[in-house]
Amino acid sequence: MPTTAVSDVRSDRLKALPPFLFDEIDRKKRERIAAGADVINLGVGDPDKQTPEFIVQAMDRSMRELVNQQYPAVGGGLGVFRQSCARFMQRRFGVTVDPMKHIVCCIGSKDGIAHLPWAVTNPGDLVLVPDPAYPVYEIGSVLAHCRVHKLPAGRESGWKPDFASIPGAVSQAARICWVNYPSNPTAASADVGFYERLLEWNGSTWRADGSRGCVAASDVAYSELYFEDKPVSMWQARNASIDETMGIEFHSLSKTFNMTGWRIGFAVGHPAIISALAGIKANVDSGVFNAIQVAGAAALDRFDDAAVQAMRDLYRKRRDVIVPALRAIGCEVDNPGAGFFVWARTPLGKDGRPMDSMAFAAKLLEQGDTVVVPGAGFSPAGRDYFRIALTVEAERMAEAADRIRRINW
Repeated sequence: MPTTAVSDVRSDRLKALPPFLFDEIDRKKRERIAAGADVINLGVGDPDKQTPEFIVQAMDRSMRELVNQQYPAVGGGLGVFRQSCARFMQRRFGVTVDPMKHIVCCIGSKDGIAHLPWAVTNPGDLVLVPDPAYPVYEIGSVLAHCRVHKLPAGRESGWKPDFASIPGAVSQAARICWVNYPSNPTAASADVGFYERLLEWNGSTWRADGSRGCVAASDVAYSELYFEDKPVSMWQARNASIDETMGIEFHSLSKTFNMTGWRIGFAVGHPAIISALAGIKANVDSGVFNAIQVAGAAALDRFDDAAVQAMRDLYRKRRDVIVPALRAIGCEVDNPGAGFFVWARTPLGKDGRPMDSMAFAAKLLEQGDTVVVPGAGFSPAGRDYFRIALTVEAERMAEAADRIRRINW
């Protein structure tokens, strides 16, 4: 049988995506480890501690039940999980929601974030994304054949976009506006006033008959990783109404409970948006394993457990080691009050300017066997910055800083 040389079979939409940043970083890390190097990985944010035992025990019990070994519940998730989500929103943020009308279970927040454009946009619609930002906001938009408009969010603005400066034509064309606080990658936080400005602007984009406007989409995956003030929810804004405001907010259990591999999160928002997202998910996946949803419910019901506080204390200790160490070697870095990351400016090169982050990260891996994420991988606006994940012990953090110091930049 004759064989045919296979050309590039990727779709145009797939070709339109940049290489996924973390895949390339992982490849280079594995190469150094294979060469026998003692690599300190401060790159991809994957917790290094185990899931709390009470969650594992809930999973162990629930996975043995026949009903949980069958297809997962359709229509947005198990009632027991969605009810726990609603209790979490009330106890943590003081926000009252209907578990069956306002909440949908997601396969981690990344899943819901990527699928939202499929649910509420048409090809050619405009999606607004902070710059720099978590890549999936743009990736999901491109895969849905949307256009992307970047909203500048630099250090001078506290890494937040200015909604008042968005041109009128852009505001009227926008269909989704993404925000993310505590932020990945910048580690910035936002207060209630920020969300009130977002929703004031967002409300102005809707036509009088409600037929067209912009969905406010908030990602608060790191809401329980805080060191000082507790992060807030968009739904705490004084001008927010869960049944009237066209918004949706994504929550994740991944970092809060060391459950990255379990893949569970939820979205809470306006019933029409929740219904649309649930409709997409009903057609493209079979939902989260029921037993994981039961374990997720147990986790959310104990979000204030001592094990979660111990995790925050651990990350605070690591933050308090790496931030002064980076400052001591000439990196400009704001002390993050919440989140999973430290966002720092690169050290000065021989020309007296901050180094290009791609060159910095490559040199650090080659000469210091330490992995960081270059800010340029998120956006050209981050070319002078790099991101560190608080995922290794404090002693290894200090060693990483020392390795940076020993390199002749």
